[in-house]
Amino acid sequence: MPANQGERARRRLSSEERREQLLSVGARLFSESPYDEVRIERVAEIAGVSRGLLYHYFPNKRDFFAAVVERESERMLRMTAAVPGVPVRDQLLAGLDTYLAYVQAHAHGFRAFHRADAAGDQAVRRVYRRALAAQERQILAALAVDPEFGPAFEGAPGVRLAVRGWLAFTTAVCLEWLRDGEPARDQVRDLCARALLGVIA
Repeated sequence: MPANQGERARRRLSSEERREQLLSVGARLFSESPYDEVRIERVAEIAGVSRGLLYHYFPNKRDFFAAVVERESERMLRMTAAVPGVPVRDQLLAGLDTYLAYVQAHAHGFRAFHRADAAGDQAVRRVYRRALAAQERQILAALAVDPEFGPAFEGAPGVRLAVRGWLAFTTAVCLEWLRDGEPARDQVRDLCARALLGVIA
């Protein structure tokens, strides 16, 4: 593509479109390589923009990573959203299948996200807490209206704590699974499903 044509193509993107483009490139690179190996110059190169323009949207690499994680967390919430009227038991395996497939496809990003949280990085920590809180609310909302589990919410203040514990359990299981490469995904799915049903029973 000639230089002037490339310039015209870049100018056609609005600020929101450009930001979305950069986040898409970041999501791909962070899923393919460990955090420390992703160069911000490479993101700019793939997107066809200057490094300065990328820093106009994101002050530094860590803020860029946090924005990528937040975008992907929101995407995962949409992908695993509960279907009204369908029992939780019927949705659980499908939702976990979607989640585990995503974790497997974005292994580097998943690991980097949780390593950064453990290291105390504040930008990622805020994203991490918001993502967990949103997951928790989504699960609790589905359980509250479920014919089987909804009645258990009456006088059961421990349900929220149980769901929060299950999210931590699932994260730990996924990190171990990515490290060891086993057992098979359907076995990991069944393990996580049994754990959730067990803690809310």
